[in-house]
Amino acid sequence: MKNQLLTTAIGALMAAGGMTAAHAQTPMRCSHQLPPSHAVAQVIDRWAAEVETLSNGEIDVQIFPADSLVGAGENITSVASGNIECAFSVQFQWGRTLPIMTVTTRPYSFADLDIWRNWDGSDAANFLEDRLRERGVENVVWLFQTNESVFTSNGDFLIQPEDFEGIKMRGLVPAFDASLEALGARAVSMSGGDVYQSLATGVIDAAMTGTDAAVSRSYYEVQDHFSIVPVISVYFHGYVNPDFYAGLSDEAKAALDEAGALASGWAVDAAIEAAAAAPGELEAQGANVYRLTDEENAALEAIMQPAFDERFGAEIEGAEELLQLIDQLRSES
Repeated sequence: MKNQLLTTAIGALMAAGGMTAAHAQTPMRCSHQLPPSHAVAQVIDRWAAEVETLSNGEIDVQIFPADSLVGAGENITSVASGNIECAFSVQFQWGRTLPIMTVTTRPYSFADLDIWRNWDGSDAANFLEDRLRERGVENVVWLFQTNESVFTSNGDFLIQPEDFEGIKMRGLVPAFDASLEALGARAVSMSGGDVYQSLATGVIDAAMTGTDAAVSRSYYEVQDHFSIVPVISVYFHGYVNPDFYAGLSDEAKAALDEAGALASGWAVDAAIEAAAAAPGELEAQGANVYRLTDEENAALEAIMQPAFDERFGAEIEGAEELLQLIDQLRSES
C-alpha cells in the first residue's frame, strides 16, 4: 500500500512538473534599431508588455533597442538562423532579399491612412506574411510608422526637381533609388543608424526620413532645412524564428496574435500624434521647415513614380497582385 501511495505521489509530482515545464517562462529576445525615444520603439515596448500579459507569463519578452543585441543589417538572418528569437525591421531592409516588402516606397501612393488602419489581418498582409514565411521568419506584428517624410538638406529646401541635381542622398531600395536618380540625385545606400554620421561628415548631402525620425534621431543637429512630403509610407514589422514559434503553446501563439492586432492600431495612433508634433519640434530646434504644396508634390510625382514603376515592376513577381490587394484597403473603414 505504501508503495502504491508512493508511486501515485511520484506520478502526481511528475505530472505537475511537466505542466510547469510546458508553461515555464520562455525568453524571447527581440532586437531593433530604433532609439528608445522613437514613437515606434515605445509601441514595441507596449506590445512586449501585452504579449507577456496575454500569455500569462509564458513568453518573457526582452527588448534590445538601438542595435544593442545585433545590428540592423543582421536582424533578419539572426532570426531566420535561430541565433535570436525575434526582431523588428523596417521594410527597406528587405530590399534585396524580399523586395516586394518595399512596395510602400512607391512615390505618392500610400498616404491614405485607411490602408494602415485596415492592414492587420488583411489579404495584403497575409500575402506578405506568406512570402516572409518562405524566407524563414514568422511575422507576428505590423507597425506603421509614418506616411509623411522630410527631405533634409543644408542651406536651402529641396522642393523643385532641379533642386536635387547632383545631390548625394541616402538611398533606400533599388526602385526608390531609381526615382531619386530620375530627379538628378545620387543615391547612396546605408542603414538608418549610419545616416546622422554620414550627414555630419559630408558623406551624403541630404537624406529622406520620417518627420518623427528627424526629431528622434536629432537630424536637426546636422541639417537645417526640412521639406515635408507625403512621398512614401514607412513601416516596421516584428517576426520570430519559426522553430521558436512552433514550440510555443496555443495560448502563447494566440497572445502574439492578439497583441499584434492591438499594437497595429496603437502604431497608427502614435504615428498621427508624432507626425503632428514633429514639424513644431524641428522648428523649436532652430530648423527651417516647409510643407510642399499640391502642385510642387505633383511635379515630383510626375518624375519619381514612373521611374519607380519601371524598376519595381520589372523586378518584382506578384507586384501587381499586391497593389490590387492594397487598393481594396483604401475604400474600407
